[in-house]
Amino acid sequence: MKNFLYKCSPYGWFVALSGLIIGLPIAAVPFFPGEQRYIPAFLCPMLFSFLAGALICGATRGKKETAPEWQQPIQRGSLIILAVWCYYFALGAAPFALAGQLNALQALYESISGWTTTGLTLLDTAAAPRVIIFYRSYMQFCGGLGFILMMVLFFRVKHSMVLYAAEGHPDRSMPNLRLTSQVTVLIYCGLFCAGAILYRAFGMETFEAVCTALSALSTAGFSAGAGNIGAFDSVAVEAVTIALMLAGASNFAVLLLFAEGKVRRVLQITEIRFMFGLIAVLTPVAAAVLAAGLGMRAGESVRHALFGVVAVFSTTGFSTIAYHQWPPFLIGVVLLLMIVGGCSGSTSGGIKMSRAYLLYRITRENIRKRMSPSIKLAVPHYHTVSGKTPIDGELIADTFGFAVCYFGILAAGTLLLTLTSGCTLADALFRFTSVFTTTGITGGGADVAMAGGGAAAALAVGGSQAASLAGAGAAAATGGGAAAATSGWAAAAASGFSAPVASGGPVASLAGIGVAAAASGVGVPITTGGPNAATLIVEMLGMVLGRMEIFVVFFGVSSFVRLLRKHMLRFRSAHK
Repeated sequence: MKNFLYKCSPYGWFVALSGLIIGLPIAAVPFFPGEQRYIPAFLCPMLFSFLAGALICGATRGKKETAPEWQQPIQRGSLIILAVWCYYFALGAAPFALAGQLNALQALYESISGWTTTGLTLLDTAAAPRVIIFYRSYMQFCGGLGFILMMVLFFRVKHSMVLYAAEGHPDRSMPNLRLTSQVTVLIYCGLFCAGAILYRAFGMETFEAVCTALSALSTAGFSAGAGNIGAFDSVAVEAVTIALMLAGASNFAVLLLFAEGKVRRVLQITEIRFMFGLIAVLTPVAAAVLAAGLGMRAGESVRHALFGVVAVFSTTGFSTIAYHQWPPFLIGVVLLLMIVGGCSGSTSGGIKMSRAYLLYRITRENIRKRMSPSIKLAVPHYHTVSGKTPIDGELIADTFGFAVCYFGILAAGTLLLTLTSGCTLADALFRFTSVFTTTGITGGGADVAMAGGGAAAALAVGGSQAASLAGAGAAAATGGGAAAATSGWAAAAASGFSAPVASGGPVASLAGIGVAAAASGVGVPITTGGPNAATLIVEMLGMVLGRMEIFVVFFGVSSFVRLLRKHMLRFRSAHK
C-alpha cells in the first residue's frame, strides 16, 4: 500500500486534496442550525474530487512524468497552473448551484469571483444561508494563498519553483521552498486569527468577525451581510481592517521578513516605501476633497480618506461610504489606484506597486537623459526582497511588455462591456477596471452590487423601502417606495449614503440577474440592453486574467492548443 501511494502522481493527490478543501465548510454546518440540508451541496463535489483523484493516481501510478520536447518548463508550468485554477473554478461553483442559490453560469461567476479575490457577487447576502456566506469568504482566503502554494506545501512537484513563481510568488526568503510555504501559511492563518479575535472584541458577531477577517486579509471584500464596513461605524473595526488589508497587499516574503524581526530590511524594500508614500500623499488630498465636496469635518474626512485609499490600492473594495458619492476627482484617483494595485507576490490585483514604480523610475531616467544627453547616467537600482536589483534593459523590456499587454486587455474588455451591457464608455471603463484589477467596486452614477453589499445593494433615499429580485437577488429602493429593475449587472444607485436595505416594503420579482435602480421619486434603470450571459463571461475572463499572471494564461492556453493539436494529428494518423 505504501509503495502504491509513493508511486502515485502528485497531481492525483492534489485533486483529491481539492475535494477536502471544498468539503471543509461542512464542518461549519453544526454552527448554523437548520442548514443541514446544504451538506450534500458540498459533499457531492468533495466525493467527485476524491474519485477523480483516485482515478488519476491509478492511471499515472509508476509512470515517469515526461513533457513534450517543444514544451519548456515555463510553458508546462503555465499549463499546470491554468488547469489547476480552472478545475477549482468549476468545482467551486458546484455548491452554489447544488444549494439552489444560483444557476450554473451565475454559480461559475460567483466561484471565479471568490477564488480570484475579486469580491463581486450575485448572491442576495441578506437571504443566503450562512454556510454559503461562510463558504464564499473561505474561498477568498484559499484563493488569496494560491493553489500552487498549497500544492507545494503538501507534495513534491517537478519544477515546483517554476510553478511557485509563475503563480505570482516571485520571492523566496528561505532556502527550502516547502519551508517557505509552510511559514507563509502559518503567518497567513495567524493574521486571520488575530483579525477575527480583534473584530469580535470590538463588537462584531462571531460569524461576521470570521467572514470579515477572511475577506480583509485576502483583499477580496466579500461582505457577510448587506452592509459594508461603514455599517459598523467603528474606528476600531476600520483600524483592524486597514491593518489586515495592508498585510494582504504586502508581499508574502515581506511578511516573513517582518515575522523574523527584520524591520529595517523591510523598510528598505522599494515597493513598501512606494506604497506608504502613496498613502502619505493621497490621504490628505482625498481628505481635503471629501471635506470640500461632501461637507465633512476634518477628522471624519481623514478617516474615510485613509480607509478608502488603502481599500482601493489593496484591491479589497471595502468602503465606509459608497464610492459613487465621492467627488469626480477622487473617482479618477480610485481608478488609477485600482490599476496600480498592491505589492508583487501579494493577494492584491493591479499591475503591482513594483511595476508602477519601475514605470515611474524608467520614465524619470529617460527624461533626465533627454535633458542632459552629454551626461552619462549610472544604471539605476531598486530594492526587492532579494536585495539591490539593477534596472537593466531586460527588466525594462519585461516591464513595458507587461504594461502594454495589461492596458491592451483593459481597453479590449472595456469596449466589450459597452457592447454586452449597453452602458456608457466611462461606466464600462470603471467596471472592467474594477473586475480586471480584482477590486470589485464601481463608481460614477451607479453603485453596482459588489464587495460591499452583494446583490442586495444598500440604498438610503429618505424612507426607502426594499424590493427583492429573483435570480441574483438584488434589492432596490426609491424615495416613494417604488422599485424598478432591469437585466444587466446587479446594481443599485442612490442619492444618499449607502446603508443596509430596509426590511419590508413592496416586493417585486424578476427572472435573471437582478438590477436594482433607485432615485428620489422615480425608479430609473442603471444598465439596460445586452445579453446577461455575455456580460458575465467578459467579466469572468477579466477576473481570471487579473488574478493570474497574464503571460501564464497566454502560455497555458497556447500550450494546451498545441498539445491538443498534436493529439488530434496522432489520432488521425492512427485511424487512417
